[in-house]
Amino acid sequence: MLLTIDVGNTQTTVGLFADDGANLMCWRMPTLQTDTSDSLRSRLHGYFAMDGFNFSSVTDAAVASVVPVLTRAWLRCFQRMLGRDPLLVGPGASCGMELALTNPSRVGADRIANAVAAVRSYGAPVIVVDFGTATNIDVVDREGAYRGGTIGPGLILSADALFARAAKLSSVPIECPPHALGDSTESALQSGLVIGAAAQAEGLVARIKQELSIDDATVVGTGGLARTVSVATNLFDVIDSDLTLRGIREIWKWQREHE
Repeated sequence: MLLTIDVGNTQTTVGLFADDGANLMCWRMPTLQTDTSDSLRSRLHGYFAMDGFNFSSVTDAAVASVVPVLTRAWLRCFQRMLGRDPLLVGPGASCGMELALTNPSRVGADRIANAVAAVRSYGAPVIVVDFGTATNIDVVDREGAYRGGTIGPGLILSADALFARAAKLSSVPIECPPHALGDSTESALQSGLVIGAAAQAEGLVARIKQELSIDDATVVGTGGLARTVSVATNLFDVIDSDLTLRGIREIWKWQREHE
């Protein structure tokens, strides 16, 4: 079995895949920069025991991380648990996709994984909108090359900043209100946050489609708040919560086949 790790700035997602590619389990944990290799190892064993899996069945691991200090911790974790290094997904690792950018070494590992998985699952052209700590839009053109995208503050990050800096505003549930026109402070905040995130994604995707002449591109939503935002828009052709983990597996598989 393969264990895939997606280390984001706020949340880390762990995926367990069978040899045939089936996603057997997914666990989520907070991303804590104080975590050590020992604490990560303890968490993994806890998750496996909780759901009836045996870690001895894991034969390989792959990690995509945007937090350098935790990249090192996960590396040491798997060196202890598997006796060798995991695959580190990122711009320096071959992924089977052309990165048609000025400086491809600066692209986040999660963005590459999203693009690879999206093409494998939905073909090209394809656009991925990932609602995480940041809201990332990633684009693969008609020829299957990764062309870049946009990066903006995520919905939760925007909400936290607003509530911290506006004395009379208090936290509200992050959900889509029935109307864009808020008739209370709570519904006005929800509209600005959730419907605002949907409208921003609509506008950026429309401009990208026009710039690259890819009006027929499949639009995929992913990330923790994708389903919440999807209530406010018809932008998405599909919501795919496991896209990043599958992308990490696809890159691992491609490297195994071409090593």
